[in-house]
Amino acid sequence: MRTASAQWIVGAVVVAMAATACSADENTEAGRTGGHITVVLGEPQHGLVGQETAETEGAEVLHALFTGLVTYDTKTNEPKLAIAESVDTTDSKTWTIRIKDGFTFHNGEKVDAQSFVRAWNWGANQENTAEAMGFFSKIEGSEELAPGKGRTPTAKELKGLRVIDDRTFTVTLKAPFSQFRTVLGYDAFYPLPKAFEADPKGFGEAPIGNGPFRMDGRWEHHKQIKVKKYDKYPAEGRAKLDGVTFKIYDDLDTAYNDLHKNALQITDKLPVSALATVSEEFGDRYIYKPEASVGYLGLPLESNPEAFGKVEIRKAISMAIDREAISKKIFQGTRKPADDFISPIVPGYRRGALGEAGTYNPSKAKALFQQAGGIPGNKLELGYNEDGGHKEWIEAVAAQLKANLGVEATAKPYQSAAALIDDVKSQKFKGAFRMGWAMDYPAAENYLRPVFSKEAIANGSNFGRYGNDEFEAVLAAADRATDPAESLKLYQQADDIVIRDLPYIPVFTYMSAVAYSKTVKNVGVDAQGRIDLAHVELN
Repeated sequence: MRTASAQWIVGAVVVAMAATACSADENTEAGRTGGHITVVLGEPQHGLVGQETAETEGAEVLHALFTGLVTYDTKTNEPKLAIAESVDTTDSKTWTIRIKDGFTFHNGEKVDAQSFVRAWNWGANQENTAEAMGFFSKIEGSEELAPGKGRTPTAKELKGLRVIDDRTFTVTLKAPFSQFRTVLGYDAFYPLPKAFEADPKGFGEAPIGNGPFRMDGRWEHHKQIKVKKYDKYPAEGRAKLDGVTFKIYDDLDTAYNDLHKNALQITDKLPVSALATVSEEFGDRYIYKPEASVGYLGLPLESNPEAFGKVEIRKAISMAIDREAISKKIFQGTRKPADDFISPIVPGYRRGALGEAGTYNPSKAKALFQQAGGIPGNKLELGYNEDGGHKEWIEAVAAQLKANLGVEATAKPYQSAAALIDDVKSQKFKGAFRMGWAMDYPAAENYLRPVFSKEAIANGSNFGRYGNDEFEAVLAAADRATDPAESLKLYQQADDIVIRDLPYIPVFTYMSAVAYSKTVKNVGVDAQGRIDLAHVELN
């Protein structure tokens, strides 16, 4: 989905939502609008701008602050119109987008066609180093704004964007891309007001959005982000609550204890210690359903080819991991063993696609490992971020690799996801690393390009710097296919190449696990693990 930045998963159960106890006068009527709740969050990695956000924590906040052209049905994952009145094309190359009337930014400025063109031009410009820059690479003229490292942009605007009138603009792509409508639900395509241009960096600390909630003060780093209802949002989507506090936790057990004390009322960021009992404790106030994220063990192919350069070594590591045991014993069934790089709830997934590489076989894994010469020094570090509940499963993988391969595998903790990924990207850390991908939009392509393409090295989640020309060619052919069935078949062929090469090792797929107290209702979560805050009510 992007050639761009990736939705890098920070938390163990993706994001979290919770609510503070309400005073008696706020909660005297069933389903009464108003009141405040608190949402559990990890510290976002970048400023709160859609074109800058490539991880789940920031995306959770943006989901409350902004409304995009399309959104995704929480049951079918199909794209549906949001602020867009229509998204039309006759050839999958030139698209005409007309937006609905009545939407305004939180400063009163009207959301118009230029609001989207402004945002996309900024995100596409290499000089701005936006995380989501690659998302705009399919639009005509993107190479002029992003000519590559060491080169200067020769344009300031995408020539493929054209404003027709206040509510209408066209997008011309370099080649047909039948999934473009689906892509438009991603954060990178949110609009931006004129105020953004004056101070883009400062804007990210107190963004002016167009969604059902507006900022309530500025981002208080490592503490909280507060938002309040935007009263001028169109009535049919207006928030029921007066406000939400995203409280930034660095310990999930603390957050879960706060839930029990009614200091928090909803959470989908569960600590491993709670997984065995949460269903019994919360009953029908526990939501458990598949969602579209995948957990991997990442491998630094470029920075440490001596250890991970041979596909036999990578395959041996994969076969030495007991995915079933990790899913059952560590996650108490709130994960499922991964058997494809594509999520089971997305079209294109094939059960058992990983084949032998995804099948636990310790004896064969050890033989393959030894035949390939093992890892220099026979030592392997597994990096993980402490702020997301990953300690237990990474330590379990380390123990399995030690037992099954005879390698001295140890877990290396990092304080935050940002710290871990910074060391991986700078090649300071050369061990395997915990990695997760949260779907940006529901398409098989979204599990391939943003994580494994060459474009994703600079602007995505290809942190291991994997590169394969055959993969790139098949991916490009899939993009160009105008027939949806043919396109999907080609994406599956690209998936097969990644399965053969194993640049990352899929370990598990995520399940949404949400617990909430009796004081709230209408709690729902989408396939991307985000709580639909606008519909939550006090009970």
